[in-house]
Amino acid sequence: MQHLDIILAVAGVLALGWIADLLTGGRGIARTLLASLTGAACGWFLAVRVFGAHAMGDIRWVIWAMAGSVIVLLVYFLTRNKR
Repeated sequence: MQHLDIILAVAGVLALGWIADLLTGGRGIARTLLASLTGAACGWFLAVRVFGAHAMGDIRWVIWAMAGSVIVLLVYFLTRNKR
């Protein structure tokens, strides 16, 4: 398959967001998925566009996207308002 890396990245981001939502009480899946997707986009941007470390044809940018997703999810859960 030609776009296997993109499919893996999207599935990984959705899984990370879902698992993070389950671990924290499961009260806002939409917000958690939004944070996860935003982090993945930032990780991709850093790997491909800023650092030029990897190209889209290389599967290693997926690791950067997952790392960005995890970092943004951590920051999201540390800074969200708990009423």
